[in-house]
Amino acid sequence: MHTYQVTKDDFATFQSGTVHQVCSTFVLAREMEWSSRLFVLEMKEEHEEGVGTALEIKHHAPAFLGDTLQLSATIHSLSGNELICDIEVKVDDSLVASGKTGQKILNKEKVRQIFTRLNG
Repeated sequence: MHTYQVTKDDFATFQSGTVHQVCSTFVLAREMEWSSRLFVLEMKEEHEEGVGTALEIKHHAPAFLGDTLQLSATIHSLSGNELICDIEVKVDDSLVASGKTGQKILNKEKVRQIFTRLNG
């Protein structure tokens, strides 16, 4: 279980201004990824790192300023080095969002090589 309190910096805001004074999809995504990364931090070895591979979010209800998000990640599957988690985000008993995250656990050197090659 991971918790996060919604601040005004978490509102749905773009270059044109604030769209809604509720927790943005971006913040939900970040916190959902963090809740599943907590598994990766426990699972990986010193020479390994987790890399995000998927994110799915479905909104159910808004979260407002001051609300405390309760994020619950459960392992959906672990196949080889790929971890898929089901995520639920609640405020008290209200379901705010649900979804899935995917992460692969890779050798740090391999990750460095991939990013170096892609960065040119």
